[in-house]
Amino acid sequence: MFTCTLKNQTYQFRSIADVLAKASEEKSGDIMAGISAESSLERMAAKVVLSEMTLKKIYENPVIPYEKDEVTRIIYDDLNLFIYKEIANWSVGELRDYILSHQTRTSDLFRISKGLTSEMISAAAKLMSSIDLVMASQKIRPTAHCNTTIGEAGRLAFRCQPNHPIDNPDGILASMKEGLSYGSGDAVIGVNPNNDSVESVSRILHMTHDFIQKWEIPTQNCVLAHITTQMQALKKGAPIALMFQSLAGTQAANEDFGVSKEILDEAFQLMAKHGTSTGPNQLYFETGQGSEVSLDAHLGIDMQTLEARTYGYARHWKPFMVNNVSGFIGPETIYDGKQVIRADLEDLFMGKMHGLPMGIAPTYTNHMQADQNDQEIAGMLTALAGANFYMGVPGGDDVMLSYQDTSYHDDASLREMLGLRPLREFEIWLEKMGIMENGKLTERAGDLSIFK
Repeated sequence: MFTCTLKNQTYQFRSIADVLAKASEEKSGDIMAGISAESSLERMAAKVVLSEMTLKKIYENPVIPYEKDEVTRIIYDDLNLFIYKEIANWSVGELRDYILSHQTRTSDLFRISKGLTSEMISAAAKLMSSIDLVMASQKIRPTAHCNTTIGEAGRLAFRCQPNHPIDNPDGILASMKEGLSYGSGDAVIGVNPNNDSVESVSRILHMTHDFIQKWEIPTQNCVLAHITTQMQALKKGAPIALMFQSLAGTQAANEDFGVSKEILDEAFQLMAKHGTSTGPNQLYFETGQGSEVSLDAHLGIDMQTLEARTYGYARHWKPFMVNNVSGFIGPETIYDGKQVIRADLEDLFMGKMHGLPMGIAPTYTNHMQADQNDQEIAGMLTALAGANFYMGVPGGDDVMLSYQDTSYHDDASLREMLGLRPLREFEIWLEKMGIMENGKLTERAGDLSIFK
């Protein structure tokens, strides 16, 4: 039992999971789960308790026991115990201050991150304001390599997302050409399929691969079907540069996704042997606060901490990119623009603190209390914080998945506003095609006739 007295009122918290949940900023999913703070004062009391809690206390009391959960086991088995023991007696408040200190270097953060469990990283984020989260995220720049290198300073990449509601090849191709003509696609050309069959997925993989080969585009293709479908396609000879899967922060939620360590290990090994890309990073994960709540697999743990655990799970397979889509589910987990912006900043920091090459999709659905302005604010703040990549969706409206995301034009604006360039290999290709010159789009941008 943990207690804290504020303004002559004593608040009691029955466990570390309870402290973590009540120290979270307000999110509708935590309210629906019945675990959030009931007042701002109770939230502040939980933050006070959390700030004084030692990392050792958190380490010795994982929110889900090691024996009962595969995600916990991966996080603990991958931990560097030498580094953990150096900082075990720090409080969460001291960890927060160390991360934000002007004397703490990027290399220092990479080192201590290897000794932190996901709950510790989540706890530190709960003690940070928005500006703290941006400052902390800016310090950490994990890089990864598939065919292109993502995460280098001064570079901002995009996933060209040429979805089509019935997987029409001509529709996908037209959208892909449009995205590339605006400089989007250096992270990946990634299609969400309508049809999850091996045959249909293989057809899209061949089409995108052939186009990339014909135009000598330095990027990677991916079809975001279930990982087992992609594995079957790969075994039948489909060309895959990057393999995708959605992940969550509890074993129960991952079982609902139809994924496990065993499946991910097999995918990792298959890609190393049969994938078309250079690597070594050949996996692409998508995550987002709230999936465990929507699946009723949250086990009483708050959404932010579960998202941190998802990153602890994901880093085991050294992915090329991790995309956060916290606003994707809807108002039952993330209610409005304020909650989306906060979740995007938390998730970007927590993912980077786990050493992951993070992208952000500041998404919203049309039944949320959020709009285009909220999305653009989230995009600008996370770009300032050093997100590695965003989505590129025609018109910002995904006709396949029915949600709102960043458009090809948003992508170009973010690069121009912050003076960022495409990934190095891709920029050379854009210049060869006459689409970009000295980091600026030319008059040929948006002209699909360049691919005739």
